[in-house]
Amino acid sequence: MNIGFFGGSFDPIHRGHLALANAARDAFALGRTHFVPTTTPPHKQKYALAPFADRYAMVALATASEKFFVPSLLEAPDAQPRENYTIDTIRRLKPALKKSDKLFVLIGIDAFKDIAKWREAEALFRECEFIVANRPGFSLADVANSLPEKLRPSAAVIKPFAKHSAIGDLVLPGVTVHLLDGVNEKVSATAIRDAVRAKKPLGKLVDPTVAEYIRKRELYKGR
Repeated sequence: MNIGFFGGSFDPIHRGHLALANAARDAFALGRTHFVPTTTPPHKQKYALAPFADRYAMVALATASEKFFVPSLLEAPDAQPRENYTIDTIRRLKPALKKSDKLFVLIGIDAFKDIAKWREAEALFRECEFIVANRPGFSLADVANSLPEKLRPSAAVIKPFAKHSAIGDLVLPGVTVHLLDGVNEKVSATAIRDAVRAKKPLGKLVDPTVAEYIRKRELYKGR
């Protein structure tokens, strides 16, 4: 079975996340996708995250009607606070998978640009393949240049990639990246938090159950 791994703060989960997951499921026959809210992301946050319990609850609500999507507690807080690194989480997930299962990490192209800075980035490419949601303006050269240095091809090899949009597959020694085109939901968690503060409706940004949860819990009013 093809398995998706979709990590992030999900603060909150929105229609853009769901559009990416649905498109990836359809394009790559993902039999299951794990939505993994993080407790403590390794990168610095410009604001304090909503409590993990609230973010997990919103993920559970947003994915409740989709049997292929699974809200995950792989990065739930424990007694010893620690930063969550994708490589560690995937290594905890893999023993629960079958040997025949193939794991795909779902990610947007803006986040993928920083992939070389991730913990044990080279090992991460050995553990799984990547499904990267593309957007206009990016080329295959941009994708190749984002790879960890030891996996990055030479400048001479990358140069012709600049003429090609970031579509299709990029397969190199130790690297398989699938570019996912057509995910066009223009929504961000920042826009949602701004809408909450401005008392604007959230229906076009998040699932109705998530909008109601945000209202009842009075989330994001102070940010």
